[in-house]
Amino acid sequence: MRIKHWDYMRGTNKYLGLRRIVITQHDQTKEGGEDKHHGIATHTWILLGILLVIALLVVSAICFVLKRCHNRKKTNPPPKNEVIKDILLKKPSCLEVPIKEVYTATNNLHQSNVIGQGTAGKVYKGIMSTHQQVAIKHIIEENVDTVIREVTSLSHVKHPNLVSLLGCCVNEDECFLIYELCPNGNLSEWIFGKDKALSWIRRLEIAVGSATGLSFLHTYPEGCIVHRDIKPTNILLGPNFEAKLSDFGLSKVIEAGQTHVSSEVRGTFGYLDPKYQDNRRVNSSGDVYSFGIVLLQILSGKKVVNLNEDKPMSLDKRAKGLTKGGNTMEFADPKLDGEYSVEAFDLTLRLALSCTTMKQERPSMEQVLVILQEALEISTRAKASSPEFMSA
Repeated sequence: MRIKHWDYMRGTNKYLGLRRIVITQHDQTKEGGEDKHHGIATHTWILLGILLVIALLVVSAICFVLKRCHNRKKTNPPPKNEVIKDILLKKPSCLEVPIKEVYTATNNLHQSNVIGQGTAGKVYKGIMSTHQQVAIKHIIEENVDTVIREVTSLSHVKHPNLVSLLGCCVNEDECFLIYELCPNGNLSEWIFGKDKALSWIRRLEIAVGSATGLSFLHTYPEGCIVHRDIKPTNILLGPNFEAKLSDFGLSKVIEAGQTHVSSEVRGTFGYLDPKYQDNRRVNSSGDVYSFGIVLLQILSGKKVVNLNEDKPMSLDKRAKGLTKGGNTMEFADPKLDGEYSVEAFDLTLRLALSCTTMKQERPSMEQVLVILQEALEISTRAKASSPEFMSA
């Protein structure tokens, strides 16, 4: 009985051990399956998280690019030709000329029709379909601001001593300004040209005409228009040598109530007001200075600086030196051949020096005009009383 009982107990223990092993293996299998399932779920969530982050980054990048493009549209100006056309629509007095007519008028911009070269581009003479002779300025693309200023300043500002802007042509990649043609060229050609000469009376008439035009600009009702580039090449001469101011590409408008506007220094060497170069304030006084230099050239026939001399000296300093020494006649242009009124010459010389002074207030263009008219009257009387003394 003991043996049987022992065998029974051993068998039972063996059975129980086997069952424990089976149960343990079953539990391990079950736990392994759960761990595997949990691992797959974890990896899935990680992958989804990564994809979500990538999607957010892509969306953010697209939004950033779209925002920058939108901001560029706001900050960057529209195409240049669209800007000019928009201005033309607001200035009905400036006629829009077809590009075909421009090329026909200038014989396809033939070199033989070039009559000038400026900072903005070449100037051509041409004949329109109406048989009117014109000057056509070809504006280089980067100088589109010139077109805007000229159209804005000249299309509605009319005066006999300002060159007339007749029309404008805006093509896809080029622009043209059409002006009245001044057949006698510009003042520079007549002052410095070897085969050309102007009488004393003619010079004063040109000075009076130029001063009249400039005075008109400075007292314009809608605001003082400062030319900023007064010089002999920008004073054109009509059929009867009437002076006409041209090239308003650098002009600035000072609104009523303002004394000046600030701007970068622009203009031509020798004609720039030193005060303007120092403080960068644009005002009518700068034009007065430039006009004073032009007057000195009308009187002397000399360049602003003679670089051929051992000690180059500016024209106004030379004039001041001669005035102090009392030898003003040495300043007179030899082309005048002594045929001028000494009284009128001295009056004009003193006026020119007052325009270029740095130590005291300069005269206005209205005051300049009054004195020039006086000099012209003096000269006219002198000519009438002594015909042999001067010729027109």
